[in-house]
Amino acid sequence: MKVALVHDWLNQFGGAEVVLEAMHDMYPEAPVYTSVYDATAMPSTYRAWDIRTSFIQRLPLAHRAFRALLPLYPLAFEQFDLRGYDLVISSSSSWAKGVITTAETVHVCYCHAPMRYCWDVYYEEMPRRHRLVRPPLALVISLLRMWDVDGANRVDRFVANSRFVAAKIRKYYRREATVVHPPVDTDFFQPCDEDGNFFLVVSRLRPYKRIDLAVQTFNKLGRKLKVVGVGEEMRRLQRMAADNIEFLGFVARPVLRDLMARCQALVVPGKEDFGLAPVEAMAAGRPVIAYGAGGVLETVIDGETGVLFVEQSVGSMTEAVERCLDIPFDRTYLRRHALTFDIAAFKSGLANAIASACSEHREVTLVIG
Repeated sequence: MKVALVHDWLNQFGGAEVVLEAMHDMYPEAPVYTSVYDATAMPSTYRAWDIRTSFIQRLPLAHRAFRALLPLYPLAFEQFDLRGYDLVISSSSSWAKGVITTAETVHVCYCHAPMRYCWDVYYEEMPRRHRLVRPPLALVISLLRMWDVDGANRVDRFVANSRFVAAKIRKYYRREATVVHPPVDTDFFQPCDEDGNFFLVVSRLRPYKRIDLAVQTFNKLGRKLKVVGVGEEMRRLQRMAADNIEFLGFVARPVLRDLMARCQALVVPGKEDFGLAPVEAMAAGRPVIAYGAGGVLETVIDGETGVLFVEQSVGSMTEAVERCLDIPFDRTYLRRHALTFDIAAFKSGLANAIASACSEHREVTLVIG
C-alpha cells in the first residue's frame, strides 16, 4: 500500500512524537505531512524523513508563536493533496484528522485526545486570557469546535490511546474507537542500582498539566524535586518554586533515562489522557505518584506500581508522597507491568486496527460498486 502519515506539528517533542516515531518505523517510506517543522527542536533522526509542511511553515510567526495562528490550521491541513494514497494515518490531538482523503483511501486516526482547548480545558484556560481577548477568542473556538466535529466525520476508523480518550471521542464525536495504548521503549528505559534523593516531574509546562500543584506541594515538603520540560508556564513556576526545586528544561533522552532510573518516584499532578512518562518510570523500576483520574487509571495500580491521590490539592498530594515513601515497591514487578505497554504491543494493536479498517473499507466499496 501507498501510505502517508499526518501529524499536527513537529516543533516540540513529547508523547505524541514517540507514537509518530513508532508509526514511521512501521511505514519508513511514508511521507509525514505536518503544519510546521522545526528541525532544531526535534531529534536529528527526523532530518532523514520525508517531511512535508503546510504554508504556515513560511509565515513569520510559524515557529515563535505558532498557536497565534490558530484559525489557519484547518485550512492548512485541508490543503494537503493526499490523492493516490491507499492509507492515511493521522496522529492527532487537534488538526491532523481533518485532512481530506478520496473515497478510495482509508483514513485511520490515532487520537491522542480531542482538541483540548475546544473541549476539555476551555473553561479552565479562558479566564487566563486578557479580558479584551476573550470575546473574539470565544468566537474562534466556537467555529473550531464545528470544524473539529466535521473533521472527525472524515475519519474511517478511530484508534484511541486510552479508554479515557475513547470515552471523549464517543462524547464529542459520537464515534466508537479501538483502544491501542501508546508505545513505551522498555528496552531504553531500564532500572539501575543507584538511588537519587529526588522526585521527578516530566511534562510540558502547560496550565492544564498542574505542575503548579507539584511545586506548591514540594515547597511545603522541602524535598528535592527536579522538573523536566519546557512551556509557557516555565517563568511562573520558577517564581513560585523554593530552592529545593530545580527546573532542567529540555534534556536529552539519555539524561532523561538516568533521571527516571534514579528518582524516588515520578510525580504526575494533572489529569493525563494516557501519560507515557508514568510507564517509562515503571520500566525503569520506579513508582508513580499521580492524580487518580484519566489515563493513569489504566497504567498505575495503587499500592503496587504507585500511589494515586484523590484530589488536586497540596494536602492530598502530600499524603500521597508520604505514603509512597512507606511502600517497599518491587522493581521487578514494576518493570514487568510496564512491559505490557512496549513498542511491540503498540505495533501489533495498530496493525490489527488498520487491517480491520481496510477490510471494512473493501467490503463497503464492493457494496457500492
